Amino acid sequence: MTYEALPTLIRALRPLLAAEASAETLGPGADPGDLEQTVWLRLLERLAAEGPPADPALWLRGTVRAEARRSRRTAGRETAYAAEPADDHRRGPEDRVLGADRRAALHAAVRRLPGRCPRLMAALLSPRDLTYREIAGALGMSQGSLGPERSRCLGCLRRMLAAEVASPGPWGRE
Repeated sequence: MTYEALPTLIRALRPLLAAEASAETLGPGADPGDLEQTVWLRLLERLAAEGPPADPALWLRGTVRAEARRSRRTAGRETAYAAEPADDHRRGPEDRVLGADRRAALHAAVRRLPGRCPRLMAALLSPRDLTYREIAGALGMSQGSLGPERSRCLGCLRRMLAAEVASPGPWGRE
C-alpha cells in the first residue's frame, strides 16, 4: 500500500474507529478523541514499518483495545496535580528574565540622568523603601524640595526613555 491509498483507508476506517473508541472509553477520565489519535498514529507507524495490515478492521479493533488497556494502566499510575501548572501564579523564567532586563535598562537610564537625579532616583527605587525624610537627609536637601526635584528627574527620565523606545502606536497608545 502506498501513501496515496491512505486517504481511502482512513475514510473506510474512520466510522469503525469512532465507534470502537467510544465503546472502549466509557469509563471516567477517558477521551475517545485521544484514543482515536493514538490509533491513527499506530496505523501510520505500522504502514511505515510493516505495510498495511492484512485485515484493517481486525487490526483496528485489536489496536483500539490494546491502546485503551495501556491508557487505563497509565491512568492508574498517574497522580493528578493539586492545581494546573498553568494556573501557577509564580512568574516563569521568561517573565523573570524580561523583568530583570527592564530593571537593568531603567537603572542604566537613571545613571545617565544629569545633576542630582541619579542619586535621587536610586534612593526612590531603593528596595529599602525609604521615606521622603530619609531621602532628603541622605541627599542633603530639604524635604519640601524633594517633590519638585523628583518631578523634574522623572520628566527627564521619561523624555530619555521615550527617545530610546519607539511609541507602540499613535500618541503612545497601544
